[in-house]
Amino acid sequence: MSLEGKAVNVPHPAYRKLSNGILGGSKVVPNPKAKLLDQVREVLRVKHYAIRTEEMYVHWIKRFIFFHQKQHPREMGAVEVQAFLSHLAVTQHVSASTQNQALNALVFLYQQVLHLELDSLENLVRAKRSRRIPLVMSKEEVRRVIASLSGTHQLLAKLLYGTGLRLLECLRLRVKDIDFQQNQVVVRNGKGNKDRVTMLPSAIKPILQEHLARVKILHEKDLTEGFGAVYLPDALERKYPNAAKEWGWQWAFPSSRFSDDPRSEKRRRHHLHELVLQRAVRQAVQLSGISKPISCHTFRHSFATHLLEAGYYIRTVQELLGHANVATTQIYTHVLQKPGLGVTSPLDVSS
Repeated sequence: MSLEGKAVNVPHPAYRKLSNGILGGSKVVPNPKAKLLDQVREVLRVKHYAIRTEEMYVHWIKRFIFFHQKQHPREMGAVEVQAFLSHLAVTQHVSASTQNQALNALVFLYQQVLHLELDSLENLVRAKRSRRIPLVMSKEEVRRVIASLSGTHQLLAKLLYGTGLRLLECLRLRVKDIDFQQNQVVVRNGKGNKDRVTMLPSAIKPILQEHLARVKILHEKDLTEGFGAVYLPDALERKYPNAAKEWGWQWAFPSSRFSDDPRSEKRRRHHLHELVLQRAVRQAVQLSGISKPISCHTFRHSFATHLLEAGYYIRTVQELLGHANVATTQIYTHVLQKPGLGVTSPLDVSS
């Protein structure tokens, strides 16, 4: 069975609804002549899944098929799915979140692409994720790590800590999302495909404005060379043909080089890759002499914890972080500087 082939860039005309309702919520059948993984991509794209989700699902479906000696998924079922998940946990020692990722991909394959109703598949037990206390830096440690960075990397680290943004939310900021007048940053299509607003720290406004001035010069140079168009979500590029080259839509933190869009195959400048900042932060942590396993996401944890330490209402912090449930935000109350709400350890009580 051939798994791969050229990715389909638009949904095939053979797509048809199997139930009434809006297309995004109805069953669709991909082009039956397409190869299996291309069918997976078609359904993912007609349902507007993110490119990262598409890559992840295709990866796990391919691994599932190769694990079972290239049998077609139609010839397999819940027993084979369970065997694959057990292999990941027992032999590969993957985390619970990774195992659930693979399960999500296979459930999507059977329910949304092949339209096979496997009752036992729905009853598969998901791996239980461990609830761990997030790693948090002290304010002094934040200062030391940021001081060990320079240039755009330092600006990004300050933005992560000062706004509580996730790494990709920060890198995907567009010029129009930064409001210097209102002192706020708008997060578009964050986790769960939700928008939210967070504050823009006054301390970085001058540096950020200087950075954007340099980015604008780069953008104008790209335009003179026949480039300068960025990726636009959904059908905006067709609806507004000139928007992709407008200054407001440009990435606030563009890459230093051009690359080919994995879907449209257009050559353009994307935003900075997350690995670039991750490596820079890792090196900065080593230079600062801090032994904690600090990552880019640690700035977000520190942002939340330090706001709660300062006495801000937990619901406010929840909104800034974009948490759907306040219970997710409550975990930061366990890592405050005064654990146990200020209770003194009996060892510290003088006899």
